[in-house]
Amino acid sequence: MRQLGDLEAEIMDRLWNWGRPATAREVRDDLNRKRPIAYSTVKTVADILFNKGMLEREKEGRAWVYRSTCTRQQYTAARMQDALDGNPDPAGVLLSFVEQISADEVQALRSALRAAKRRSGS
Repeated sequence: MRQLGDLEAEIMDRLWNWGRPATAREVRDDLNRKRPIAYSTVKTVADILFNKGMLEREKEGRAWVYRSTCTRQQYTAARMQDALDGNPDPAGVLLSFVEQISADEVQALRSALRAAKRRSGS
């Protein structure tokens, strides 16, 4: 899964934070609080995200309503998997990663590994 561009990430961030579908106009209105951006630009990027499979859309009246196809966590996990798949030494990548994370993140990783082990029945 590709890294998102800046505006793609901003659109996805809003949809993930809101936890609900939204129109391009709603997203544009929220983006305009920080910087001016044209509706057509937001609509174009939302359509690109739809074509990439990151968003679903449904017609409501004359407007498309966009919904994320994955959670932020699922997207991040897919990016991490891409990093591992593209490296000849995945164990080395994981070791380097673990050496860089905080103690709280290490605890979260341990907890996630225990949860995964319980789910798989191992």
